[in-house]
Amino acid sequence: MSALQKSVDLAAIGECLIDFTPAGQNELGMQLFSRNPGGAPANVLAMYAKLGGKTAFCGKVGTDAFGDFLLASLQEGGVDTSALMRDANVPTTLAFVQLDETGNRSFTFYRKPGADIMLRKDEVPVRITQSCGVFHFGSVSLTDEPCRTATLCAAADARKAGALVSYDPNYRPFLWPNAEDAKKELWNAVALADIMKVSDEELVLLTGNREPEEGGRALMRQGPVAVLVTLGPKGACCVTSAGAFFEPTFDVPVVDTTGAGDAFWGAMLWKLHAGYACCNRQDLLALAPEQWKAAVQFANAAGSLTTTKKGAIPAMPAKEAIEQCVCSGVVLKETL
Repeated sequence: MSALQKSVDLAAIGECLIDFTPAGQNELGMQLFSRNPGGAPANVLAMYAKLGGKTAFCGKVGTDAFGDFLLASLQEGGVDTSALMRDANVPTTLAFVQLDETGNRSFTFYRKPGADIMLRKDEVPVRITQSCGVFHFGSVSLTDEPCRTATLCAAADARKAGALVSYDPNYRPFLWPNAEDAKKELWNAVALADIMKVSDEELVLLTGNREPEEGGRALMRQGPVAVLVTLGPKGACCVTSAGAFFEPTFDVPVVDTTGAGDAFWGAMLWKLHAGYACCNRQDLLALAPEQWKAAVQFANAAGSLTTTKKGAIPAMPAKEAIEQCVCSGVVLKETL
C-alpha cells in the first residue's frame, strides 16, 4: 500500500514535555511561568494535525499530573496517543524557557533523568513505524540511552517499511556534555533521513559552513535529498537537487519564538505529503522549483504566525490564517 493509503500520515518519536514560559511577574516582582505542552516532535505533530492530517506520537511521560496534562493536550490536538507510554518511576521532563528582548529563547531542562529518556526499543509499536507515510525524529532523544537506540531503530524500521523519513537535529547545548559529542550523534543520524530541517546555528555545528547552500549540500551528500535551512527572522533556504531557493519570512509582531521552527516543519511536511503527495525520495526529487518555493512560503507563514503568541502548541495557527498570510502577507487579526 502507498504512503498516502497508510493509516497515519505522520508519526513521530521523541520528547513530549512541559515548557514553562515567562508569564509576567507577581505582586512582589517575582517571575511567573505558564505551563505549556511542548517537545519538538510533539509540536511538529500538533501543527500537522491542526492542518487536518492524521498523526501519531510515540514517547514516554510520567504518571504525574504533568504527564496527564500532556496526554490530554495531544488528544485535544487530534494526535493519536496510543503509543504514549507512562513511567511510574521517573517524572515528566520539564523545560524552563527564558526569553530575551526580541522574543528569542533559551532552555533549562530538568531531565536527569526525565521520563522521555526511558523509552525502550521494545516499547515502540510496530504499527508506528509501518503504518505511517512520513516518520519524524529529532536529536533530543539521541542524548541518552535507552531512548537513543529506540529512536534510531524506529527511524531505520520506518524507512525500511517505505516511509519518508524526516529529521531535525534540534541542538540543545544544555542536554549534551559538549559540542563534539553532540556533533557526532547528530551527524550519524543524518544518513537515516530523506529530508531534514536545520537551523543556521546547527548548520555550522554539523558542517562548519555558514553558507546555507554549501552547508545544505554537504548534508545531502550524507543521505537526504532535500535540506531546509531556517534563518530565523530572515526566512529559510531550501536546498534540493533542483536548486537552492530562499524565501523571506513574514513581518509579524514577535512575542515568543518557542515552537516556531516546529510549526514551520509541521506545515512543510503537510504541504509535501498532503499537498504534493510526496511518499518517497523519488517524489521529492520530482518536485519543481515552484512547488518547493510555495511549500517554503507556507511553512514560513506557519512559523511566523506561531511567534505572535506565547508557547508552542497553543500558538500554532489554523490553515486559513496561514493561507491568508501567504496570499496577502497580512496577518489575520484573530491570530494575534
